[in-house]
Amino acid sequence: MKPRFPVFSTIVVCSAILTMIALGVWQLQRKQWKEALIARYAAASQQTGDVPWPERPAAVEDALYRTSHFHCDKVLSMTTIAARNALDEPGLAVVATCRLGLKSEVAVSLGWSQQPKTIAWEGGEVHGIVASGGKDADGNPRPRLVAYPPAAGLQPLAKPDPNSLPNNHLAYAVQWFAFAVVASVIYGLLLYRRLAPKPARR
Repeated sequence: MKPRFPVFSTIVVCSAILTMIALGVWQLQRKQWKEALIARYAAASQQTGDVPWPERPAAVEDALYRTSHFHCDKVLSMTTIAARNALDEPGLAVVATCRLGLKSEVAVSLGWSQQPKTIAWEGGEVHGIVASGGKDADGNPRPRLVAYPPAAGLQPLAKPDPNSLPNNHLAYAVQWFAFAVVASVIYGLLLYRRLAPKPARR
């Protein structure tokens, strides 16, 4: 008896392969988008003149990698995180959380130190480069300020560099295309073994 062609299994496998190919194409599109984004940020970092501090989430994107300033009304807390200085040496960044107005809070990276260090910084006018500070509780972009010049007693931090943004989309696209090829080959071999004529028994 001739083996039946596995219609349902073939539909499932073909759908999976097409999905993998679509994901690979989507990653290539993401790669182009990320390259354009990095180029735009790089151009922004070369512009002179301060931009207003982005108080609204919609204004954060256009302010990234530009210089800005604001008045820190009150220092709410002070901490340190791992960071690198302008010479690309590892160390710690001294980060203050500032109160702006009645409700707004902003993280300010005040400068770099090789060892944990306590500084007497009580706020006031601060100038620097707008960088990404992640997302807030509502998922909105949250800016932070990398102080330039640094606070007294600290060294300059490495400037925010748009070229350091991850752009692994090409590798992801290759992976998805490779998965599609492997799935096609394996299923093709299985179909061949299932449908190939069996040698006649003597």
